[in-house]
Amino acid sequence: MVERSAGAEEKRRLILDAAVRVFAHKGFHTSRVGDIAEEAGVAHGLLYHYFASKDEVLDTIFRETWSELLTEIDEIEASPESARDQLQRVASRLLGGWREHPDVIRVLVREIARSAEVQQRIGELVKPIESIQRIIARGQQTGEFRDDFDSRLAGIVFYGGIEEVLSGWVLGQIPDGEDAVEAAERTLIDVVCAGFAATPAPTVEY
Repeated sequence: MVERSAGAEEKRRLILDAAVRVFAHKGFHTSRVGDIAEEAGVAHGLLYHYFASKDEVLDTIFRETWSELLTEIDEIEASPESARDQLQRVASRLLGGWREHPDVIRVLVREIARSAEVQQRIGELVKPIESIQRIIARGQQTGEFRDDFDSRLAGIVFYGGIEEVLSGWVLGQIPDGEDAVEAAERTLIDVVCAGFAATPAPTVEY
């Protein structure tokens, strides 16, 4: 039974990974269930053994990817690190997804964030923003960050910067060379967190 269960999960994972590649390169709406089955190297009917429809495949990709992301962000938020270090780790996790799983990011940006059904998922989609807002608010409470700005708006600005960079890479509007992730992370932290800091950076005189 254990071997059979492991084999079933392996097949299911094979189908989901194939679907990510197909949706990323062909687009969800122009892809067929047969395209996914062919990419996965399985019989057409086997896909329906695991998923009722193409829509369910996309929903599963979103739910499992997002659940993993939220768990990691929760762990970062619960860590004893400084608020700035926590924000840096969040930025690294979100932006690093482009280097590690670019097709997944393509699917999330093109097919989830821009879909007509986005309102149905809004409760899950805003959870990273809420974590970022709490991190910023705690930084204000501890004196690490200034307390004269709205942590809610600041969290939206921080996350919005990450989202725009990822969208820029997906849509080919921002160069995504070898050091692109590190450069984006560094720029976001240096620019945004400098504005949050309780002690202003020293003025350089020329």
